[in-house]
Amino acid sequence: MTVARDIMTPDPRCVGENETLVEAARLMASLDVGALPICGEDKRLKGMLTDRDIVVKCLAQGGDPATTNAGSLGEGKPVTIGADDDIEEALETMQRHQVRRLPVIDGHDLVGIISQADIALALDPRATGETVAEISE
Repeated sequence: MTVARDIMTPDPRCVGENETLVEAARLMASLDVGALPICGEDKRLKGMLTDRDIVVKCLAQGGDPATTNAGSLGEGKPVTIGADDDIEEALETMQRHQVRRLPVIDGHDLVGIISQADIALALDPRATGETVAEISE
């Protein structure tokens, strides 16, 4: 049985909930990623931040990314999957919640991220196509 841990990208970098969006954007640029987990002072996952969030929820609204904290854009309880959960459950979770990146949790610790690219590299093309189509609706 393939589990989330088998296909995830391990050891994701977090942006702190109190770091500014400018700091988050710089970290995204240095890592060449479009999304980062938001982690709290307690090191627990608080949400996900995308480059699109920075543009649409801050810049387009006239906000100042130098003074807006990453945590202010984290909305609700993050959608996650357990590290030892079956990959089929991860795919269903991504489809049901229409998320392109799924944080992987082991206990209370963030241990990885499953992205569409991870799915494409690890699974058969049909499963990849179905997941991408469902997420993109």
